[in-house]
Amino acid sequence: MVHQSIYLAGPDVFWPNATELGAAKKKLCEQYGFAGHFPLDNELDLLQLSPFEAGIRIYQANIGLMNRCDLIIANMTPFRGPSMDVGTAFEMGYMTAQNKPVWGYTLNGHLYSDRVEGVETDQDGFSIESFSMTDNLMMVGATDERGGLLTEPMAETLDNHLLLFEKVLQQIRKSR
Repeated sequence: MVHQSIYLAGPDVFWPNATELGAAKKKLCEQYGFAGHFPLDNELDLLQLSPFEAGIRIYQANIGLMNRCDLIIANMTPFRGPSMDVGTAFEMGYMTAQNKPVWGYTLNGHLYSDRVEGVETDQDGFSIESFSMTDNLMMVGATDERGGLLTEPMAETLDNHLLLFEKVLQQIRKSR
């Protein structure tokens, strides 16, 4: 039996325990009959490269990994601001462009518009996107058309990430 391959996207790679989180998500994928692929799985020799060259090598490796995967699960929990990680947003867009299913989850239960300071405009006078969505309409739209988005307000802990991630896996298995 061929397992569907899942690209595991999110700012998880920046966590102090990123390897542990990636391994736990991959183990959950296996339990549900999927093959999980975490960006840190790429074995890259970056020692002789400049920081810029290393960044490009990581980009290329992640593109290759996404090309080999059937779908994506994105951790859309806000990261370093009111919105999700920008790299994860790119990965979701990349998979959407390939017509692959896009699934996401967030531990933040607030609407995006409630996380940006201001009512109709922010402090610089720019309008605030207010569509009763948990993040930018393009990101929520990608999950709405091609997969699903689970939102549960929870503390941002490893256990809670894994709990909600597992619920996404359950939804994917039901949708097959």
